[in-house]
Amino acid sequence: MIDARGLSCPQPVIMVADALKSAEAEYTVVVDAVTPKENVTRFAESKGYSVSCEEKDGEFTLTLKK
Repeated sequence: MIDARGLSCPQPVIMVADALKSAEAEYTVVVDAVTPKENVTRFAESKGYSVSCEEKDGEFTLTLKK
């Protein structure tokens, strides 16, 4: 799991970019603001991942799947 809560962009995207280098089929990313959620989603989709999102108590859990 990539825990990017409390971080402002571009840090969450950089963390995801570093993680994607391992080429796993699925990643979970947790952020706590709309902007990083949107930026991580756009970045992951540009790398060929589908993204689903669940929101709970102001936190977004993104699931990235190849």
